[in-house]
Amino acid sequence: MTTQFRQQPIGSGFTAAHSALEVVAGIDLTGRTAVVTGGHSGVGLETTRALHAAGAHVVVPVRDPAKGRARLESIADDIEVDRLDLADPSVVDDFATRFVASGRPLHILVNSAGIMGLPLTRNRRGYEAHFATNHLGHFQLVQQLWPALAAAGGARVVNVAAWAHRMSPIDFDDPMFERRGYEWILGYGQSKTANILHAVGVTARGADDGIEAFAVHPGAIPSTDLSPWATPEILRAMNLMDEEGNWVIDPEAGKKTPQQGASTQTWMATDPRLTGHGGVYGENNEVSPLVALPEPAHLQALAVAGDTPLGVVPHAIDRSIADRLWDLSERLVIGTRIP
Repeated sequence: MTTQFRQQPIGSGFTAAHSALEVVAGIDLTGRTAVVTGGHSGVGLETTRALHAAGAHVVVPVRDPAKGRARLESIADDIEVDRLDLADPSVVDDFATRFVASGRPLHILVNSAGIMGLPLTRNRRGYEAHFATNHLGHFQLVQQLWPALAAAGGARVVNVAAWAHRMSPIDFDDPMFERRGYEWILGYGQSKTANILHAVGVTARGADDGIEAFAVHPGAIPSTDLSPWATPEILRAMNLMDEEGNWVIDPEAGKKTPQQGASTQTWMATDPRLTGHGGVYGENNEVSPLVALPEPAHLQALAVAGDTPLGVVPHAIDRSIADRLWDLSERLVIGTRIP
């Protein structure tokens, strides 16, 4: 049975062209603490900028704290930088332990860090890199930060997913590509489906603690460093770069600046109208409609053309699938049950 979590637009009043700073205008986050993974670059940096501008104390955990501080100096000198490597479970635990030990409630957690486009790569546990980093790293982080989220008395978790969730459901028979053929879009797509299902699972388990989770598609933002494999030839073929080497910016078609790309995750992290709507997926500063899954050949054609159709497909918001993924994730990440 598919649980849709009121997967219908709410009339936000914002469009795809609005920036992260515009969607938090008038919102006061004074006294709130936010953690933004990947908050030193791309859409994560613009999310950090917007949450800080609204008054939040922002913590940005990164693999290289020195690099993170250098990039964040342009925003403010009171942004807290810490160390976090989502691919290393011990480092995830260390960061979460430090944060929880500080005694601070965590009001907003934006899971914005991620990887994309890798050839078949495995971590030390043998887990496929997209799934291990994009999903399992954030799954473990949420589990370990749960006491701080519960202490907020109304916390939000936002997982940055992607339209690529259409490319692959969770393959429970072979999630790590040990027997089936590997394509990076399948590994990435499966990890983005997992991000959305994780939001469903967090919301289902967080009701008693006042924790809600959301998932978002930020859009196609070619000017970030998420896809270093994307050569100018590939970017032109995907209609993301013109013949003169300029970025193609067309928000309504999903092609955005980092400021526009950060807006939906910022909106879902802060808009009070979304209280009680946890578990939904959003894009373009709105809750997305539920849509049917196109045929695989059509999906491949869309990906090559750089088209990012709107909507979330059923396999990404099904509660029974979310529960099955939760169980699998707990087994893969040892010792991460909610306290």
